[in-house]
Amino acid sequence: MDDSLVKVLVNHEEQYSLWPAFLDVPAGWTDTGVAGTKQECLSYVKEVWTDMRPLSLRRRMAESAATPS
Repeated sequence: MDDSLVKVLVNHEEQYSLWPAFLDVPAGWTDTGVAGTKQECLSYVKEVWTDMRPLSLRRRMAESAATPS
């Protein structure tokens, strides 16, 4: 089992990714402050990333739903 440390990143679209803890955070991503084993981080992502749609799509869909036909 791989027990190397990873961290959870999030981008401006509220999409999550696991990233090796020893590497710098790439441009466009933010460190969530959550780090641990791959399984620990996957469990966290599963808990918080309940809507896989990008933020921009969710916003457009909400605007469309609020606009009368």
